[in-house]
Amino acid sequence: MPPSLKPIRTSLANGNSNLKSSGGAPFCAPPGTEGLNIVTTSYRVSADIGGTFTDIVYQDVKTGQCGATKVLSTPDNPALAVLQGIDQVLGDDGKLEFFVHGTTVGLNALLTRRGSKVALVTNENFRDIYTIQGNDRGEIFSIRWNKPEPLVPLEHTFTVAGRIAADGTELAPLRLTDLDALVTACQQERYEAIAISLLFSFNNPAHEIAVRDYLAKRLPDVQIVLSHQVSPEWREFERTSTTVTDAYLAPVVRRYISTLQTEMGDRLPEGGALHVMESNGGVMTAAAASETPLQTLLSGPVGGAIGGKALSATTGRGNLICIDMGGTSFDASLVIDGLPSASNEAMLEGLPIQMSVVDIHVIGAGGGSIAWKEAGAVRVGPQSAGSKPGPVCYGLGGTEPAVSDANLVLGRLDGANFSGGDMSLDRDAAANALADLGKDFGMNGEEMAQGVIDIVNAKMADAIRTITIQRGIDPREFSLVAFGGAGPAQAAALAEELEISEVIIPVHPGAFSAWGMLQTDVRHDFKETLYSFWDLIDAPTIETAFAGLEEKGRTFLADEGITGDRVHFERAIDFRYYGQEYVLTIPLPEGPIDKDTVRADFDAAYERQYGHNSPENRVEMANIRLAALGQLERPENAPPEREAPRPARDRDVWFAGQPRNTAIIDRNSIHEGDVVEGPAIIEETTSTTLLPPGWTAKLIEGGHMSLTKEDAA
Repeated sequence: MPPSLKPIRTSLANGNSNLKSSGGAPFCAPPGTEGLNIVTTSYRVSADIGGTFTDIVYQDVKTGQCGATKVLSTPDNPALAVLQGIDQVLGDDGKLEFFVHGTTVGLNALLTRRGSKVALVTNENFRDIYTIQGNDRGEIFSIRWNKPEPLVPLEHTFTVAGRIAADGTELAPLRLTDLDALVTACQQERYEAIAISLLFSFNNPAHEIAVRDYLAKRLPDVQIVLSHQVSPEWREFERTSTTVTDAYLAPVVRRYISTLQTEMGDRLPEGGALHVMESNGGVMTAAAASETPLQTLLSGPVGGAIGGKALSATTGRGNLICIDMGGTSFDASLVIDGLPSASNEAMLEGLPIQMSVVDIHVIGAGGGSIAWKEAGAVRVGPQSAGSKPGPVCYGLGGTEPAVSDANLVLGRLDGANFSGGDMSLDRDAAANALADLGKDFGMNGEEMAQGVIDIVNAKMADAIRTITIQRGIDPREFSLVAFGGAGPAQAAALAEELEISEVIIPVHPGAFSAWGMLQTDVRHDFKETLYSFWDLIDAPTIETAFAGLEEKGRTFLADEGITGDRVHFERAIDFRYYGQEYVLTIPLPEGPIDKDTVRADFDAAYERQYGHNSPENRVEMANIRLAALGQLERPENAPPEREAPRPARDRDVWFAGQPRNTAIIDRNSIHEGDVVEGPAIIEETTSTTLLPPGWTAKLIEGGHMSLTKEDAA
């Protein structure tokens, strides 16, 4: 291992008075650290680019042992932090065998409205289809509801005569000369992309293809996006919105991927295979990401949900609430019966997007979230200090106190040993900033720090309620998996607020999302609108439609070098009762389709979702869906080696407004069978876990750590 890379520390001090008994337990440690007998220079590497830190996880391809490191993010050019982390891992003689990363470039471009300038082409007399935005008013009872701002205003929408009917037949031929107005406007407006969304193109794409060919000859430098390729699914406004979003992001994402590939240069794996996380929880090559940039929209936070799936399989906990608290945001997702909760549609900035996504609820609450005063009250976030200037305690120019400043003042962070000793924090500066904020409220620095923590915890608890209680899910039936650099410090308080009996702190919690990226496979989702009453369509017709999607899936995977028995498919159908508007997606088992069994599965799923069903009613099918999965070759996650633990120590940590002498423990010294009693601080390079009074910690399967409270139900 290159000497410039500090090894991850997962040791806890032996002989601490809070430890009972000892044994051996597996932890992931970085390759090449002291004690390893086998040294290799080939790695699988993942990178998770956050607002404050970029997390790097690396795995030895021979031994399966893995480790993690963090570098400060570089917002002006996110690729620089990735390259710095890779250089630390590879050193002078390391070899990068596989690389995958999650990017928020597309999401940030959408949220900040800094995407590409787009023109929209639709049918004559349907120019307003995107501007009107269907019949979904959003907040139906709100008198202050503001209609979402479209990505393409009406003045940049163009029409063409010609119509395809709902059954796919041609009602009126195209009049391609109508497009000459767009060609002229493109020269004046300098559009970077054109979105083409014509009526019923998902049943017959001939008109969209003809429009593309006509424009491509006249505008060769403008990227063109077709709705039947992006989202071959009914609902005209939603399909148009999805197509416009893809066009809006396409040049931005492609430039970023191209820049990253260029700057990585000879660091790239043999063959140049750079992979990107998808919003559906799979990965794809950079070439595929450039063709379908929309699929990268949520690729940043989705790694944590996939890591939760792997953790569920290892620990046997089927139901998990996964929370990722980093420097800027707080992401919450669910694993139910061992699988991440997913959806076929996302809503971002009030605009619908038709694509398969892992359900993730994101709010602005992280270690860098700024505490500020408004209307006589203290607010926390969503503004973040980020990596530059960062919280006040970083000493990089920040002047407004953040959540990390509050944790430092309360004794929950070690200012001399932050990030494994790579950074030192200024407690006095943080305390002064918090005291200044607390003057108007008659609070000193410690009291204000506790107030900041209480506020951010309340915000995060509400975010968890949004994806559980508001959907009829009882969070008390789940374990809380806390990760991200700041998550483990807040986890016990969140569990108490929501009456959750167990908290799990995974291995490498500060880089768990990046770790999750190494646990997934290549995935591509395909869909097709196939509308019919379930009792009128025959099984062979459905099988034929799925066979067509499977052929597309095999082609996509073959282009990425995956063939044979490494290819698998998952099928599903969208159903609804006759007369209803929305659908439930029902997975199909392998083998021939048994229509009676599928109908019974829909009735059962409907009852689980809504508490009742109507087996006597007719059922309509709307869409068929296929996930094409390509298994990647990767080593097993091996039991890792341990480092020599750092000496035990103690310091005052504030609980319930009072300082208490608290044991400071290095995680690597916890062995199987040990029990750590709170109050305690459990430290490691990527994160710090707070164990309040009355809580205990012990190791479970896979080296993960389970926290429970003595009086928990």
